[in-house]
Amino acid sequence: MIARCDVLVIGGGAAGLMCAAVAGQRGRRVRVLEHANRVGKKILMSGGGRCNFTNLGTTPGHFLSQNPHFCKSALARYTPWDFVALVERHGIRYHEKDPGQLFCDDSSKQIVALLLAECAAGNVDIRTDCAVAGVALQEGGYVVHTAQGTFAADSLVVATGGLSIPRMGATGFGYALARQFGHAIVPTRAGLVPLTLSGTHLDDWADLAGVSLPVEASCAGQRFKGGLLVTHRGLSGPAILQISSYWQTGAGLSLDLLPDLDPAAWLLDQQRARPAAELKTVLADVLPKRLAARLCERRIDSRPLRQYRERELRALADALGNWPLTPSGTEGYRTAEVTLGGVDTGEVSSTTLESRRAPGLYFIGEVLDVTGHLGGYNFQWAWASGAAAGAVV
Repeated sequence: MIARCDVLVIGGGAAGLMCAAVAGQRGRRVRVLEHANRVGKKILMSGGGRCNFTNLGTTPGHFLSQNPHFCKSALARYTPWDFVALVERHGIRYHEKDPGQLFCDDSSKQIVALLLAECAAGNVDIRTDCAVAGVALQEGGYVVHTAQGTFAADSLVVATGGLSIPRMGATGFGYALARQFGHAIVPTRAGLVPLTLSGTHLDDWADLAGVSLPVEASCAGQRFKGGLLVTHRGLSGPAILQISSYWQTGAGLSLDLLPDLDPAAWLLDQQRARPAAELKTVLADVLPKRLAARLCERRIDSRPLRQYRERELRALADALGNWPLTPSGTEGYRTAEVTLGGVDTGEVSSTTLESRRAPGLYFIGEVLDVTGHLGGYNFQWAWASGAAAGAVV
């Protein structure tokens, strides 16, 4: 027996639940199929358990895609302020951490509860532990075979996410389904992910694990200022996660280790004020002591400041502002926050998110080749793309 409805949503994450809620409240009969044992798992673990649910400064420029214009329509029609209004309507207290980044005061569970309440208001049927075995397009719509039986609907929404954090249930199912209906896939790779080091770079940094400092990381014409955290295998922290989405295997990157100073002017001032002080002592005033000691032990000749010529201090300043590193790789999907690449947006309507190859088939959220920066942008894309599809399915 086939159970029919108007809309089937495969995936119970942020985008899928948003789409289901919007469609359900329009009077559409909606069913969500989630292969995991609960919906919203990635929401629950995000933001240290407090969910960075949007960013007030969201613009299309905060997203990576082969077509940078694709995200504009959905983002313009469902803004961060629209989701903030929803959060406030549900009585969820929140705060702004870094500029524009909004987090729950209490728990990310509140965002999942919000989405479930919105789905309930639209009489959405949510099925968990409901793995999809196959999808077919037949006369009258899409037929989906699952562990809980066979379902059919006029519209099928693919909200399966990407490959990041497989322990949370991430799979490549959405990409396989897209290919089944003739869609091209932009090659995928881990994004917003820690970088690994090897060889002399690892020797220089590995036993400094736990050291953190503000930096500005640069690569491929992009620059991101934020925290850096040294790990046992390489580098993490917001600045590194941001630049990782632009870094390509084999490429180098540079770190400004003193992003809040003019290093040359500062070193010359220190030389005038403290001529007898050793360089490593002076650097320890503005860098973590362990890092300052390591740089002077292995990479910088530390002498009393009076012994340096001006051109030597300027060269040192340039080195501190452009410290070179060549990562050996990334930590991969295991720890990546997002997946770069995905369903080619050239074959999807930017207005409705409907496939141009298969009428009634929609792609939303991370499964598409749209990836946001760190800081709540990916959730805003989930809300915006989900709302865009939910308004028309």
